[in-house]
Amino acid sequence: MDSKAPDKATPTTAARRVDLEQLQKEADDLARTAQTIPADVASVRKGMLPKDVIEKLKQIEKLSKHLRGELAP
Repeated sequence: MDSKAPDKATPTTAARRVDLEQLQKEADDLARTAQTIPADVASVRKGMLPKDVIEKLKQIEKLSKHLRGELAP
């Protein structure tokens, strides 16, 4: 009587899969952006501040916080 229909689990699974796919995209974006920071810091050491380095660091922080919030139990 109280058995759950199999089709009710599918939307939840599909929604979760979409979330996981989005999280993977964000993680990839985070990794790509973070890889550019060492070169930016090297430029700073030479006396040049790349115009977008602060924005990149803010984006890294934003993505990191979002991923951490989504993955934390």
